[in-house]
Amino acid sequence: MTRTVVIINPRSGPQRRGKGGERVETAKRATDRLGVAADIRVTERAGHAHDLALEAAASGAELVIAWGGDGTINEVARALVQRDESGAVPPALGIIPGGSGNGLSRELRLPFDPAQAIERALRSPVRRVDVGEIGDHLFFNVAGIGLDAHVAALVTTRVHHRGLLPYLSATAGDLIRYRPSAYVIDVDGATKQVTALVLVCANSRQWGFGAQIAPHSNLEDGLIEFVIVRDRGFFGNAARVPALFLGRIDRQRGVETHRVREVTIRSREAMLFHVDGEAKQGSDTLTARVHPRALRLRA
Repeated sequence: MTRTVVIINPRSGPQRRGKGGERVETAKRATDRLGVAADIRVTERAGHAHDLALEAAASGAELVIAWGGDGTINEVARALVQRDESGAVPPALGIIPGGSGNGLSRELRLPFDPAQAIERALRSPVRRVDVGEIGDHLFFNVAGIGLDAHVAALVTTRVHHRGLLPYLSATAGDLIRYRPSAYVIDVDGATKQVTALVLVCANSRQWGFGAQIAPHSNLEDGLIEFVIVRDRGFFGNAARVPALFLGRIDRQRGVETHRVREVTIRSREAMLFHVDGEAKQGSDTLTARVHPRALRLRA
């Protein structure tokens, strides 16, 4: 029998209050129905999901299921990444969508019904997927510099109701006020200078909510999609938004995509960036790279 640990973030998602006990009961009913004696843990603070996942791996768990959004999944998955050639096999990751954007969960076409998602994790075969890294931070869905990082910081610190509308309102406000930066980029053996609205390193196709920033990205190809979205002014930038949800952003003017193993970005000042929607403060030079097939996933 697979030793399973379920890690629940009770504060993730649009309606966050009072969900901890409800999620625990749902997980217990679903695992009992499937004949699995799961250890169910609930996070109590930021970073706790990562600590719980490390404990699960050290205790010999074979499957760790993360219930939350992309940030929670990032915390758990970081503890499960294959980091050396010692032969020790880390637990596989399972996912129950429970956030706002749910970018990785949507990419994997996971059911949003928790019981069905638990069953999917328990019954799916293991697949190995790529992991991205930028500024010494691992990401599993999408990382970015520019407007999306500023929106991530705004939503995290000032917007208290998660969901699509807060993201759209934050983005609309920043589209008006945001001043794109100049970057020097080393990519595909060449150096280029750009003034960009966003620079995206995509392991999968979408930010979340169905907004596909890298429509042709693939979790298992050993590459990341590096997307440059040049600034076209407020109206030009706003006109490209529908293409995100139609999977056609790569066809828009001022958008270019590179499939890479590594890319280096330099700026005149320290860069704000995000990993899976969590804002981070970086230096004036950031390198992004891919770690092929570094995560065992059951989804």
